[in-house]
Amino acid sequence: MMLEMLRNIVQEVNSAEGLDEALEIIVERVRNAMDTEVCSVYMRDAGSNRYIFQATRGLNANKIGRVSLAPGEGLVGLVAEREEPVNLESAESHPSFHLLEDIGEEEYHAFLGVPIIHQREVLGVLVVQQAARRRFDESDEAFLVTMSAQLAGVIAHAQVTGTVQVETLEGVAVSAKIKGIPGAPGIAIGTAVVVSPGADLYAVPRRIIKNRRAELRAFKNALAQVRTDVRLVADNLSDQLSPEDHALFDVYLGILDDSTIGAEVASLIKAGHWAQGALSKVMIEHIRHFERMEHSYLRERAVDVKDLGTRVLTYLQSEDRDERVYPAQTILVGEELTATSLGEIPREKLVGIISVKGSGNSHVAILARAMGVPTIMGAVDLPYTMLQDRELIIDGYYGLVELNPPAELKQRYQELLEQDQALSRDLESLRDLPCETLDDYRLPLYVNTGLMADVTRSLEQGAEGVGLFRTEVPFLLRERFPSEEEQRKIYREQLEAFAPRPVTMRTLDIGGDKSLPYFPIEEENPFLGWRGIRVTLDHPEIFLAQIRAMIKANEGLGNLQILLPMISNVAEVDEALELIHRSHRELAQEGFLGALPQIGVMIEVPAAVYQARALARRVDFLSVGSNDLTQYLLAVDRNNTRVADLYHSLHPAVLQALKLVADAARDEGKPVSICGELAGDPLAAVLLVGMGYDALSMNATSLPKVKQAIRKISLYEAVEVLEEVMVMDNAADVHERLEQSLSDHGLEQFIHSPVDA
Repeated sequence: MMLEMLRNIVQEVNSAEGLDEALEIIVERVRNAMDTEVCSVYMRDAGSNRYIFQATRGLNANKIGRVSLAPGEGLVGLVAEREEPVNLESAESHPSFHLLEDIGEEEYHAFLGVPIIHQREVLGVLVVQQAARRRFDESDEAFLVTMSAQLAGVIAHAQVTGTVQVETLEGVAVSAKIKGIPGAPGIAIGTAVVVSPGADLYAVPRRIIKNRRAELRAFKNALAQVRTDVRLVADNLSDQLSPEDHALFDVYLGILDDSTIGAEVASLIKAGHWAQGALSKVMIEHIRHFERMEHSYLRERAVDVKDLGTRVLTYLQSEDRDERVYPAQTILVGEELTATSLGEIPREKLVGIISVKGSGNSHVAILARAMGVPTIMGAVDLPYTMLQDRELIIDGYYGLVELNPPAELKQRYQELLEQDQALSRDLESLRDLPCETLDDYRLPLYVNTGLMADVTRSLEQGAEGVGLFRTEVPFLLRERFPSEEEQRKIYREQLEAFAPRPVTMRTLDIGGDKSLPYFPIEEENPFLGWRGIRVTLDHPEIFLAQIRAMIKANEGLGNLQILLPMISNVAEVDEALELIHRSHRELAQEGFLGALPQIGVMIEVPAAVYQARALARRVDFLSVGSNDLTQYLLAVDRNNTRVADLYHSLHPAVLQALKLVADAARDEGKPVSICGELAGDPLAAVLLVGMGYDALSMNATSLPKVKQAIRKISLYEAVEVLEEVMVMDNAADVHERLEQSLSDHGLEQFIHSPVDA
């Protein structure tokens, strides 16, 4: 019963269009659910840091927004300060009690308040009160705590949504900050262009239009086409349905009647909304109305309404009446962006990308890094459908989106952007210079690639080879497994483009957060499941085709290296080596010439760290995958915004593991490289030089910065800094020491800090 009640309240609050509506639903539903006399919400105002009386049932609603409490002031302030519930049978007897004048709480003695906390930040306080002097029982307290925890994320999202709406309704620009996952580094300032997925009523961006007649005409045409479709379906099924069932199609047609839903949509269009937005707003309101009904038959009608709305929307979108105009500084925004949506925008106009869904490993993020476009992924609190034509700032270093930035904040970001652009111009002169320390220690810099689009940019930045070619990217771009010949052509292009420079190709690495649409892997814990080498060894037909394609592509070039991902024990390496040797022998018998490529193992799970020497004995080289290794060592999903602050590549445990691997490779006389975000960080480059890594591989954008950092230090200094940080037990201390090292060498421009107005 309680679970059902919680679910219903959360669902209803989730459908609210802004914070005020959400809070009104909360106080009404919670008061009824707990059968109490008063329910109120106090929300923290970021500007004043006070808790404002924001919504109530039972107290004086005229005082909403007019009275507030400081942290620690009154019982509400006490709840916020302690970040825990306060349950009192006689509130006025507590030393922290503070009576807010004229809100009418004098007659209520029993008090229960719980904090509303989202991502460690107290958003507000949820309070219930009763006239009788009694202590709320444990079940009441448990219910309110559970409700607060369930609603915290919804309220945070509603706050941002409300912020955007304030500007729309009142003409006042209210700023907001949304946290996401860094997808590609850099700063972008521009105008949002919202891309919505096909025929999704919940993803239609808001727009105001001038040509209302054209929109109205388009809507009526779409209605007519859907009516025709419904009649055709009804006629086709007339022999198979009873008269009662057949009558349902008349109900369908009635829903679209000009006097009901159709009239509501038309009214909004006449008020200035574009047809798709008007349809979306009306249909969602009706869908929610049906979903809230108690009778199951009526609740199920929500599905019918949604289906009809989707059909009308499909016709509206297919008309594509207006040629989309892209501003000079376009920031592309969408729920789940694809490579296709990027390709529709002129490259010179695209300055930034924001995707509500997706991770730093998404195809879009990989492509964005190759293009050098600042990108935010996983911005789950972003009300993206309301951002069309809004001014935005992207901080790709910290994964931040600034909505309606105030002038001072915009100016500071503008300065950072200009510094980045000036730095890029300055670093162009490094392209043909070797990457070596002041005392001539040579360290080649490679790039991570996955597309032919990466090649030109990589070579322009002075890449000395490919440290990681993600072979899964071509697999992701198809609706089936690419054939051996298709793969050969793709691999040949990469090998020829970089020849005679080495190209390290990782065998298919799917699973985790990389699933092929035609080979789905559904698991409760995908990162600890069937992924990488585990998949391809279970499917040798996939592995053998890929190895054969690689070896064929390498004929006459000889710059191929093969890398095995997600290795956790030596048996996997032995089995993979047997298959690779077998493929090489068979190809030799078929007439293909060329030596067996060098073969390496990726060190990206803790087990491989501790078996690094045993693995090194079996292969030609080791390569550390720093992203996954950090994730597994710290038990932190790097694509989860809730724990993003815990993902730290400079964590002492990560540094210890990196040094263990470097030492193991050196002891076995095998080269060791590192790829991932850590390799592209100028701060970390100093440590990696000191540890003795033989090559660093990164995205092309990071390469000049890392080269500049390495050329400014000596090997002796790098070892000295390494010895200092290896005894530190805090990632923040390590970070601070490395920043100091860069500053000492005149590289302050590589140090990025969060920007505050």
